[in-house]
Amino acid sequence: MKKIVKPKYVDGFVLAVPKNKINAYLRLARMCGKIWLEHGALEYSECVGDDLKVTMGIPFPKMIKIKSRETVVFSWITYKSRAHRNSVNSKVMKDSRMKNMDPKSMPFDPNRMVYGGFNILVSET
Repeated sequence: MKKIVKPKYVDGFVLAVPKNKINAYLRLARMCGKIWLEHGALEYSECVGDDLKVTMGIPFPKMIKIKSRETVVFSWITYKSRAHRNSVNSKVMKDSRMKNMDPKSMPFDPNRMVYGGFNILVSET
């Protein structure tokens, strides 16, 4: 029986992706998901915006200043701890598949990506 490890740390990302590049982004996300999981991440998730015209708080589109032909992608990667995240990310950055990526050919503008690492306060299933 496989032991389930409850994640304790999350890297979160929010970025603007041109709608006509969603398929290219999906290919990139699938490849990155495999890489992160191979190097020990517990979970890798990518979500594309659906209900973004909200009236509560600051909507994601406003926060990252999306343009008319863009949408929002919200992503997270879970880990056992911050130290585990640092170890996994160190391995990922050394992976040859990552080294071959050209930031200029990304299907999004990496300079507009919002990113941060978070301790999980509540995790209910």
